[in-house]
Formats: sequence, C-alpha cells, structure tokens
Amino acid sequence: MADSGRRIYLASRPEGMPTEDNLVLESMPIPSPGDGEMLLETVYLSLDPYMRGRMSAERSYAQPVAIGQTMVGGTVSRVLESRLDGYAAGDYVLSFNGWQTHALSDGTGVRKLDPAQAPLSTALGVMGMPGFTAYVGLLDLGKPQPGETVVVSAASGAVGQVVGQLGKLKGCRVVGVAGSEDKCRYVTEELGFDACVNHRDEALPQALAAACPDGVDIYYENVGGKVLDAVTPLLNEFGRMPVCGTIAHYNDTAPPSGPDRLAGFMRAVLTRKLTVRGFIQSDHLERMPDFLKDMSGWLKDGRIRYKEDIVDGLDNAVKAFQGLLQGENRGKLLVRVVPDPTRGNA
Repeated sequence: MADSGRRIYLASRPEGMPTEDNLVLESMPIPSPGDGEMLLETVYLSLDPYMRGRMSAERSYAQPVAIGQTMVGGTVSRVLESRLDGYAAGDYVLSFNGWQTHALSDGTGVRKLDPAQAPLSTALGVMGMPGFTAYVGLLDLGKPQPGETVVVSAASGAVGQVVGQLGKLKGCRVVGVAGSEDKCRYVTEELGFDACVNHRDEALPQALAAACPDGVDIYYENVGGKVLDAVTPLLNEFGRMPVCGTIAHYNDTAPPSGPDRLAGFMRAVLTRKLTVRGFIQSDHLERMPDFLKDMSGWLKDGRIRYKEDIVDGLDNAVKAFQGLLQGENRGKLLVRVVPDPTRGNA
C-alpha cells in the first residue's frame, strides 16, 4: 500500500469554467479502518455534469460541496482492509468516495460488484447512475409508444446513448443531437439511431425539422440552450419532456443573450398540452431492481451497446471534467485512478 493518498478538494467556487485553482489536488494520509469500517481504494471515478452544480452555492436538489471538502463523485473501489461484516479485502464495490484515492466506509450506500458479471466500469455507466437515469427518464416519464418520435440531446453521452437505444427497443423513431459529425455517425452507425443532427450546424432548426417530419413526441432534455429552442416548435400535442440536465448553461455567469424565450415556451406548454418534468434518478430507486435485471439482459443479448471514455490518473480529473462540460467526451467519462486488476489497462 502507498504511504499516502491524494484527493481533489473544492478550494473556491468557480465563476464559469472550473479550473485547478478551484479544484486543488493535494496529498493526504491514508486512514485506517475502525470497527465496522473498511478501507477502500478508488479504481474508477465517475465524472458527470451534475458535479458542476454541486460546486455552486445556489439552491439545488442536493447540498453544495463545502469549501475544503473533497469533491463528490461515484466510484468503483477495491476493499483494501475490512473490519466490517460482509466485506473482505479484495472485494469490489460501487461506492461514493469522491475525487480521492482512498476512503473509509461503513457500508452505507455501498453495493458489491462481481467483475465476472460485467466490467467494473459499467457500474458507473450503462449499469449505473447514467443508465438508470436514462431508463427512468424515458420509460417512466417519457412513456414512449411505438411509432412516436424521440429526440435526445447530448446523444453520444453517457445518458443519451442509452436513451436512444431504449427508444428503439420501444419501437420509436429516434433522432439524436450531438456536437460533431463524428458523434452523429457513432449514434447512427453504431447505436442504431434513425438520424442525428449536429448542434454546431448553423441550420440546426431546419436540419432537426427535416429529421422529424412527424414532429416530436418526446424530447429528452440534457442540454437546454439552442437545442431546446430548435426542438420546441416541433413538439406535438401531449408531448413529453423529461428534463435531465441543462449543460449548455452550467458555466453561465450572466443571463443568456438574446430575447427572452420563456413566454413563448410557456405558451407552447399550454397550447400543445405538454408535460415537462424535471427529475433526479435518486427519487426513483424503487425501480433499481427492474433496471438492473432489464439492462443486464439487454447488454447480454447485444440490444444495448455503450462507449466509455477513460482517462488515466487523478491528476487529469480536472482537465477531463473541463472537457466534459465542453462536450469533448465520447460516451461515459471515467478516471481510472489505479489500474483495474480485472482487465488491466484496456
């Protein structure tokens, strides 16, 4: 075992894009577990857009990270030492260590993982929070019906790639919105979306309208901004909009430029009888057993595919997170903090 660990803590609240002045890497002593505790070593750290909100002091669905606190985040960890019944050294667990190499746990919120059943990393992606977010948001809130049109923003990301494939499983026409032609090819050629449009295209509204000749029944919202502006005129009566995120605005330091579009959006909500529902996956945990059963089956028979974007080293976490907020990742973004003994560095 190393003599010391490392962590990244929130040193100050970002104005705009978070930097290494806000998120500071430092050494720390490795703690020893007491009775009823285990020492965990982080193997994979999940990087997710919601983390930007947790850096802010503004009111949200969860308490902001305190100044000086280790940055929060989901992790896959290996048990190094255990004084907790039911866990032994060498076990792998889904945990919430945050941005650090080591952490103590009393087992609260921890779930054992079997690397023989699925790669450990998938517990933070397609078989974890992003996959579950896609599952609940589309199936329970979007309620897709065969023949409907589903539009998914951030279509090549950790959540969006699953949403689109679930839509296809339910017999829908699925149109993705992504940030490059390469990402669009990925979601159509590898994931089976019917079409994908590039949100960087100046003709985005026209391209999206052409891809959705029958309008839009479900818009799975991950982004906001000009993508929402392009989708809104296309929404059909009784359309549904599960709102998962608004990443286009996470680094805003002032109100968006241009005219106020809220009145027009609210008119569309009224006249087209739309359902707009914000949700947090943790409010739907009663559905987790169904999700784990369904998703494991779909992965096994090849009906759901996924991509992971893995960055090595905790010291690269801040740069990788900046890239995530700028749409540079392909699929689920992870930091491999130490080599994964179950699959090497592949």
